Amino acid sequence: MKRKMVVLVLLMVLLLPLTIFATGQKEKVKKKEKQPVKLSALFIKQASYSEQDVRNMTAEFEKENPLIRISLEFVSYEALHDKIIAAAASGSGYDVILIDVIWPAEFAAQGILRDITKEIPKSMLDKVFSGAWDTVLYKGRYYGIPWILDTEYLFYNKEMLKKAGISAPPKTLNDMVDQAKIIKNKGIVKYPIIWAWQQSENVFLNYVVLVAGFGGSFFDANGNPLFNSGGGLKALEYMVQSLKDGVSNPASLQAISDDELRVFGSGQAAFALNWTYMYSIANTDSSQSKVVGQVGVVPTPGDGEHVQIASVNGSMGLGITQSSKNPKEALKYIEYLTSSSVEAKYANLSLPMWKSFYEEPSKWPKGQKPLINAAKLSFAKLYNRPMLAHYTQFSTIMQKYLQKALLYQMSPKDALDAAAKEIVQEKANN
Repeated sequence: MKRKMVVLVLLMVLLLPLTIFATGQKEKVKKKEKQPVKLSALFIKQASYSEQDVRNMTAEFEKENPLIRISLEFVSYEALHDKIIAAAASGSGYDVILIDVIWPAEFAAQGILRDITKEIPKSMLDKVFSGAWDTVLYKGRYYGIPWILDTEYLFYNKEMLKKAGISAPPKTLNDMVDQAKIIKNKGIVKYPIIWAWQQSENVFLNYVVLVAGFGGSFFDANGNPLFNSGGGLKALEYMVQSLKDGVSNPASLQAISDDELRVFGSGQAAFALNWTYMYSIANTDSSQSKVVGQVGVVPTPGDGEHVQIASVNGSMGLGITQSSKNPKEALKYIEYLTSSSVEAKYANLSLPMWKSFYEEPSKWPKGQKPLINAAKLSFAKLYNRPMLAHYTQFSTIMQKYLQKALLYQMSPKDALDAAAKEIVQEKANN
């Protein structure tokens, strides 16, 4: 009996280190399993959802998913494209990136974005506006999920129109110029129209709206330029003539969207073409606007002959980079941000991409009815910028020659002819 007890004690002594080791290993595994996955995400700090909105959404996501932590970075829209390119080139890329509708072709071709076509349920495709899906589509594959559905609207100052004896906002692009002339001649405001015509994507976006409005196209089926004639030429002639007539503010040539908001919000303009976010700020935020309660909004009108509504697709999506080591968690984060419930909750500066939202007025934020009614019409007729793998080079060339015409350095026709020639050469070199 004693011998058995001795053997048992010896076995326990021998097994104790193994037991302690095994227990320690289990604890290490447990600790390892509980370590949160860390993701990095890149957003813009202007327009659409505010930086604080994105931080709030992310905090709510992390609360529901304690094993996922998100590091957020915000840059200006003008810096976003190059930031993504530089990060991918250095190998220190982000997990989740905000992408403009014009970038999927370039980013997919360069291997920056992950193809998530198989992860998107068909039911979701049908429940979201088709124009939103263009934001992440390239050659029939989806490289992300749309998030910000946006277009430019015509904002107008109701009090200024009333003082000028104008009973309704413009129904055509020429109506806007005619009304601007009345407002100017009555001394209500010196420059009734403010645009975003800085030599950047801003001026090209405004030009695209007008090309759409005058029924123009950029290329034919074979990729040959069309914008230097027809609606494309009319659009640039319209821009230049509005400056010569003194109804468009010369400061537009250095302005971006936030400058439009500032000028319009300070009561120095009767009309502005800008994005969704402007309505809530200009019409409700007295800390940033002197025209609270005076702001009207309608879809951007066309020429009334070829087009009734001119809407440029300014949507943005969320994509997962090829370099992400945690694509499943990244997708989970994107699915949360783009969900109908989250988008409806934050439908203040950016409107949801989900069709159901527009059929349920009870979900609409207070005071947003005019904007949402305009959005319903505009989102159904979104006009895309050319979907090109070399889009950045194309847009840069267009920006340069649009500015030359706006500065009276070249006639609209000569400027667009020169742009077309350079674009054809650029394409041949690629």
